[in-house]
Amino acid sequence: MHSIENNDNRQFHRIFYTAEAVLNCDENTWHCEIIDLSLKGCLLRFERPWEEDPEKLYTLTLQLSEQVKIKMELTPTHVVGNKVGLKCEHIDIDSISELRRLVELNLGNSTLLERDLLSLSNIID
Repeated sequence: MHSIENNDNRQFHRIFYTAEAVLNCDENTWHCEIIDLSLKGCLLRFERPWEEDPEKLYTLTLQLSEQVKIKMELTPTHVVGNKVGLKCEHIDIDSISELRRLVELNLGNSTLLERDLLSLSNIID
């Protein structure tokens, strides 16, 4: 894991989506704020500097409404103080559908979303 402030070579478009979420690992729970979100990961902000195990798998839950939530299993990729970049390792079909809809609405451009989906499918192959 390494610390970087900015990465302009991103393969996926990130949307700036400020919302509260919950991150879990083992018996621990952290409330956090989503700074940005993409089909392949997110950037989170915590109240305190992040000092947790970078090798563990974390579960993020973003509650969009009473009935709709997005759950992703993530691994940390970089840390800068209390901001943590995480890569999506697994997401269920319902969550990816909701995330796709959220990204599409915020991008306002279905061509950009289709490019992101093509990039995601190339990573999976």
